[in-house]
Amino acid sequence: MRKMFLLGALPLISFAIAAGFSAHAAPSIAQAEAGARVIHVATSSGSQPAYQRITLPLDKAAIVELDTETHDVLVSNPEIVDAVVRNPRRIFLLATKSGQTNAFFFDAGGKQILSLDIRVEKDVADLGALMKANLPNSSVAVSSMNDNVVLSGQVSSALESTRAADLAASFTGDAKKVINMLKVANSEQVMLKVRMAEMDRSIAKQLGANISGAVIVGGSTPVAMSSAAQFGLVGKALSDLTGVGAGITCPPPSTVGNPFQVLQSGGSCKPLGNNVQGTLQALEQVGLVHILAEPNLTAVSGETARFLAGGEFPVPTAKDNQGNVTLEFKQFGVGLSFTPVVLSGGRISLQVSTEVSELTNTGAFNLQGGTSTVNGVTTTTNAVTIPALSVRRAQTTVELPSGGSFAIAGLMQHQTKQVIEGFPGLKDMPVLGALFRSRDFQNDETELVVMISAYLVQPNAESAFAAPTDGFIAPTDPETLLLGRLNAVYKKNSAPVKAQASAPVGFIVR
Repeated sequence: MRKMFLLGALPLISFAIAAGFSAHAAPSIAQAEAGARVIHVATSSGSQPAYQRITLPLDKAAIVELDTETHDVLVSNPEIVDAVVRNPRRIFLLATKSGQTNAFFFDAGGKQILSLDIRVEKDVADLGALMKANLPNSSVAVSSMNDNVVLSGQVSSALESTRAADLAASFTGDAKKVINMLKVANSEQVMLKVRMAEMDRSIAKQLGANISGAVIVGGSTPVAMSSAAQFGLVGKALSDLTGVGAGITCPPPSTVGNPFQVLQSGGSCKPLGNNVQGTLQALEQVGLVHILAEPNLTAVSGETARFLAGGEFPVPTAKDNQGNVTLEFKQFGVGLSFTPVVLSGGRISLQVSTEVSELTNTGAFNLQGGTSTVNGVTTTTNAVTIPALSVRRAQTTVELPSGGSFAIAGLMQHQTKQVIEGFPGLKDMPVLGALFRSRDFQNDETELVVMISAYLVQPNAESAFAAPTDGFIAPTDPETLLLGRLNAVYKKNSAPVKAQASAPVGFIVR
């Protein structure tokens, strides 16, 4: 659609149209003229038409003042910019829609005197003032492009960049219309120094007495007696080779000491003169496990870093008709995951997740084997035991300054189990009752402490770093065979050893 105003060609008609338009829109034009931007264009100098690029705020107006009288005004897209001719030397441009268009001005002889390229954008002056008022420590430049808002400049932290984007999203009404090109001036890399320590102490105690005896009654009838209680927790003695025995009920060649077992197996037991035997088992087991990991991780603000010192074990998840098993690997060991966010003032917000896990038979899944036949094909599946995991996990979010530390403690687990088995009635006798009962006792104590320190860091030169292999030189064959060395021995100043790092980390800590 083209819009053209003709001045002078039809004086009476154009005057009537202009008079009618002025009468109808006099208040709005007067308001626009009072607060509009004024553009002065000199068109009388030079043989070529004047050219100018202008940007109009959306829903606002501009006044074009010429030093030559214009006769025709042509706007290529009147939906974006509407032209109102106030008089031959003053034209109003009203921005009604975001976009780009152009306008041409002609004199009475049809000669082009002015060409304008016009871009209509949102007015972001108020948004820029709001940015300056709420983010005084940052330099944010706000501009518009089509229907979007572009943020550029520098901010002091990632948090201020997020706040600036939120303000712009509220201004546009849609976060997708905000183009965030802000740069963070300060260091945005966070190093986490973690120390995870765990102590696992287990105690097992067993005390049991097994007494058996056999006697011949009436000269030919054997009578056997036995008290052999089992250990209820473990199911057996911690060590079958530990204990004290006294007496024997059955003579050789019988190798079974319990007369009940001899008679049940069809054997014969002729009691000797000493026809009573007993076994006393007093066992104790103490275990101590120490787990320590000291990972150092570095991540950019807003990104996640992970660490795992352990392994993966396979878990069957599916099986097809041919017997092929699909495996999925699960992780176990000492793991760490954290996401840092650098706030203003050098403060760091940390979302930390730590975990210590190990394989265990408690809660394991046992899959029985078998034989199946499909389409005449017989497939034999072996029994499979899928271990379970014993997990100690902690997850938290904290805020601390650069160089600050905190600890996750109190991750304690204490389990005590005790089982007493014995002959009813006899086991309750004082003193002598210990000969007719067995005691099985277990005590497990676990404590995990996680100590974390966070630092704002920046990269360093390669020469400031040291690797564990620096300074290692493989020995020669004579040194290995004659001296039994696994590495060469040399003087400190004579070996080609690189300079050691001044700190045990790969970043400058401040």
